[in-house]
Amino acid sequence: MSDIRVVVDGAGGRMGRMITATVEGESGMTLSGAVDAPGAPLVGSDAGSAAGVGELGVPIVDSLSSVIEDADVVVEFTLPEATLANLRVAVDAGKRMVIATTGFDADQQAELDDLAARIPCVMASNYSIGVNALAKAVSLMATTLGDDYDIEIIEAHHNQKVDAPSGTAVTLLRAAAEGVARNVDEVAIYGREGIVGARPAKEIGVHAIRGGDIVGDHMVMFVGMGERVELIHRAQSRQTFANGALRAARWLMTAPPGKHAFTEVLFGA
Repeated sequence: MSDIRVVVDGAGGRMGRMITATVEGESGMTLSGAVDAPGAPLVGSDAGSAAGVGELGVPIVDSLSSVIEDADVVVEFTLPEATLANLRVAVDAGKRMVIATTGFDADQQAELDDLAARIPCVMASNYSIGVNALAKAVSLMATTLGDDYDIEIIEAHHNQKVDAPSGTAVTLLRAAAEGVARNVDEVAIYGREGIVGARPAKEIGVHAIRGGDIVGDHMVMFVGMGERVELIHRAQSRQTFANGALRAARWLMTAPPGKHAFTEVLFGA
């Protein structure tokens, strides 16, 4: 059986370089292309050299369309506008796609949903196996503890992250709200300032911290009278996200068209 041919989009970024290095070490996978934004510093350089694994003979180019035909699957860690443009290219070429981009607004999300339905596509805010298990645990904990416990979510990331709250925090928010049968749009509050008054009973607070080189921390607190339950996940290396994204890429090789959640890859549902 031939190797799965992977194109890494966002190849000059932190995650892109980690994905490139991981593909190089994966049995049954080969890097067939690498893409970054036009004008990005590493465009024109060798993707392997940029990732610290030695020359691979795969240059970083500035257009997905120039390398898409040699791909089986595109792994996308970029920004919303770039992701949508690249997804259009993947759909036109009939290629599979793993999307890890977050921060889409409502209109972008609607277009993404329409496009992703046409090809085998996995999309997740976080490709850590631990985080996805955490989301399941959060929903169960919320259901078990019910309305007697206040729910607060705190996330922390490096100082270069451009969106807040993180996509993972939003995923955890939705899991918690689902567990207590609440509408996210009605109960979520993002940070607090000033004389805000007593905390509404069903409010779910979401708070973002940015600093240094934090890879990604997430905590969900269930606070009752006399006790507090904290569910915490800390990513110590971006390697965990790379491993999950490539696990999704392998899964897509036999998946039907449609936008699939990473939970389908991990848990079958």
